[in-house]
Amino acid sequence: MMKKRVTIQGVAGCYHDAAARLYFGDEEIETIPCDSFPEMFDLLADDASMIGILAIENTIAGSLLQNHELLRKSHMQIVGEFKMRISHTLAALPGQTIDELTEVNSHPMALRQCEQFLHRHPNLKIIEKFDTAGSAKEIAEHNLVGHAAVCGEYAANLYGLNILCREIETNKRNFTRFLVISDPLIASEMMPPEAEIDKASIVFTLPHSKGALSKILTILSFYDINLSKIQSMPIIGREWEYRFYADLTFDSFARYRQSIDAVRPLLNDLRILGEYKACKNEI
Repeated sequence: MMKKRVTIQGVAGCYHDAAARLYFGDEEIETIPCDSFPEMFDLLADDASMIGILAIENTIAGSLLQNHELLRKSHMQIVGEFKMRISHTLAALPGQTIDELTEVNSHPMALRQCEQFLHRHPNLKIIEKFDTAGSAKEIAEHNLVGHAAVCGEYAANLYGLNILCREIETNKRNFTRFLVISDPLIASEMMPPEAEIDKASIVFTLPHSKGALSKILTILSFYDINLSKIQSMPIIGREWEYRFYADLTFDSFARYRQSIDAVRPLLNDLRILGEYKACKNEI
C-alpha cells in the first residue's frame, strides 16, 4: 500500500503535523509542509492523490474564516475531522535557563495564548514568527543562544530543544478542530460507511427576505437535525447579504438527506462540503 501524503500548514513538528499523525494513527504517512493555507490548496488542486489537514476553528480564537472560504472555493471534500488539545511549551537550546533568555519567538496566535506566562517574564522580548515549529527549528539550526520558542512538545523534541516549561497557555481548555479533506476522486476511499456518517458541513445563501433563515432552521429541527455550528460571512459585492457555513449532526443519515431535500428549494444555492463521522474525543 502506498504511503499517504498529507499536506500541512507549517514545518515538520507543527500542530498540523501532530494532528495528522494522531488522526491516521498507526498508518505510515508523509507530511508535505506548506508556508500558507492557500499554498496547501494549490498543492491539493495539482495532485488528486494528496490529502490535506486543515485547522478550521479554535476554542479561544474562534473560526478561521480564511479557511472556510478557501474550502468553499476549492473542489475539496471533507472526509473527517479531528479535535486536538493545543498545549504550548517554552523551549530553548540545551543548557539554557529562563533567566538567561532574552527573546521568545512564535506564531502570533500562540504568543497571545500564553500572555499571562510571558507577562511574568518581562525579560523576554516577544518576536512574532510565521510558525510555532518553525521557530523551534530556527533556534536549533542557527544555534540561537538566548532565544526560546513557544511550541508544542512534539516540535521541541523533534528539533532537540530543552523544554523549560510545559502547559504555559493561559486557558487550558485550548482545542483546535481540524478537517481532513481530499479530492472527490479519492474521497470514497477515505469516508466511513454510510451507517457511521453522523455529521455534515454545508454552505448556503438565502433569499434577501424576512424570516428566510428562521424557516431553514425550523425545517432542520423538524427532521431532528442538530445545528452544532453556524458561521455567517458577508458576500462581497452584495451589501448586507451573507453566506452561511453550518455544521449539522444527526442520528439518521436518511433523515438528514430528507432535510437537505426539504430546504434546498428555499435556498439560493447550497453546497455540501462533506459528510463524515464526527470526532467524539478530544486528544
